[in-house]
Amino acid sequence: MAVLAVCLPASIVRAQSGVQRPAQSTASQTTGNGTYIVVDPLANVRYDNKYDVSLGLAYDHIKAGPSLLQGSNLGGLDLSGSYWFSKHWGLEGSGRAYVGTSGAAPNSFKNLNGQNESIQGPFVAQYLFVGGAEWLGPHNKHGALIAHALFGGAYGKFEQDLRGQSPALVGFYNDQIAPAAIIGGHMDLNRSPRWVFRITPDAVITRYGTNYGSKVTQTDVNFAISVGAEYRFRAKRR
Repeated sequence: MAVLAVCLPASIVRAQSGVQRPAQSTASQTTGNGTYIVVDPLANVRYDNKYDVSLGLAYDHIKAGPSLLQGSNLGGLDLSGSYWFSKHWGLEGSGRAYVGTSGAAPNSFKNLNGQNESIQGPFVAQYLFVGGAEWLGPHNKHGALIAHALFGGAYGKFEQDLRGQSPALVGFYNDQIAPAAIIGGHMDLNRSPRWVFRITPDAVITRYGTNYGSKVTQTDVNFAISVGAEYRFRAKRR
C-alpha cells in the first residue's frame, strides 16, 4: 500500500487520506504587498505664471582697461525678475554685482617716503542694471530655454585700490557709468511647479570711455554666467 501511495499523484493521495488542502489563490498571494502610487512632481508645471524672480551666484570676465593683456575674473550675484504678459513674451529686469582683482600694466611710482613701489592685483568691480525683452523658447515639463536682450548701464569701479595714483599708471579705465547690454538667456530645469534650477550664460557688452574724460570710447564684449534658483509666483495671466 505504501508503494502505491508513492506512485499515485498527490491529489489522489490527499483524496484517499481525507485531507483537503485549499489551493492558494493569486489574490491571497498578492494581498499585503502594498500598492505603488506613482507621483510626478512635474505634473503641474505650467508656463502661465505672471511673475518670477531668480537669484544666482555669478561670474564675469572683464578687461579693466582698454589695452590690458590680463583679464579679470570676478564673482558676485545675479538678481533678476520677470513680468510675463503672454506665454512667450515678457519683460525682464536684472541687477548684477561683480567684484574681484585684476592684473595691471607694468608700473612703478615713488611713495611719500621716496621709495619705489608698484601696484599688483588691485581690486575692481562692475555693477550692471539692465532691462529688456524676454522670449520663452522650446519648453516642456522638464525644462525650458529662454532668450533675452537687456539694455541699461554699467558702473565700473577701477580706482579704489590704486593708492591715489592715476588709473593710467596701471592701464585701467577710470571710475565711470557706461552704456551696457546683456545678450543671452536662461537654461531652466524644473524641480517642481514653482522651483527651477537655472543656468544663465550671457555676453556682456560695455562701452567705457578711454583717455580719462574724453569722448573716445571702447566696446568690450565679455562672457558671464550665473547658476542659481528661480521661483514662479502663483499669480496667473488672464
